[in-house]
Amino acid sequence: MNLDFSVLNGYIPYVMKGITITLMFTFVSALFGFVWGTVLSLFKLSSIGPLRWFATVYTSIFRGTPLLLQLFVIYYATPQLFNYDISPLMAAGLAFGLNSAAYLSETIRGGILSVDQGQREAALSLGIPYRTMMISIILPQAVKNILPALVNECIALLKESSLVSVIGVEDLMRRANVVGADTFKYFEPLVFVGVIYYILVLLLTLLARLLERRMRRSD
Repeated sequence: MNLDFSVLNGYIPYVMKGITITLMFTFVSALFGFVWGTVLSLFKLSSIGPLRWFATVYTSIFRGTPLLLQLFVIYYATPQLFNYDISPLMAAGLAFGLNSAAYLSETIRGGILSVDQGQREAALSLGIPYRTMMISIILPQAVKNILPALVNECIALLKESSLVSVIGVEDLMRRANVVGADTFKYFEPLVFVGVIYYILVLLLTLLARLLERRMRRSD
């Protein structure tokens, strides 16, 4: 089959450096998506019509168009529209964060609605401000209820991060392509990177299970 994994000799440290970029990108995108998704979910639950309309339209647009298209629009259109030379990593973080927020907003909204209505009524009857009630009482319980969905979103972001290679971000996939171009053998570096992605997903899943088990003990 003409396979020769020895072609990776000398390239392994170069490829492994992509792990840091991939994990950093995933963490920043997930954090931004969670924060903005929480805001959007509160907009959807708001009694203010324009906020509900904005959140609904936003979610519809970002869920109804391809992520790769959103990435290209942010990376290539930003210099044209705003005369700002955005870096590939920043463009990728924005695209993935904004896209993730659209999906997470529905998940978080469902988590908030799953919290017993009586707790909300009790907090309001005690004179607890709405913002304090949401941050200290409702949202922690909502996050606990939707933790598996949040983990799935992080895993999806980790795997979809390979798309950023198309705009020049030197993540794992980009570095695998560079090795393939240098050695004229693509199968070996792609398999190597695939194993790395798989191990990262397994570690993320394990950490999520440990966190979920710890949260259950705290009940």
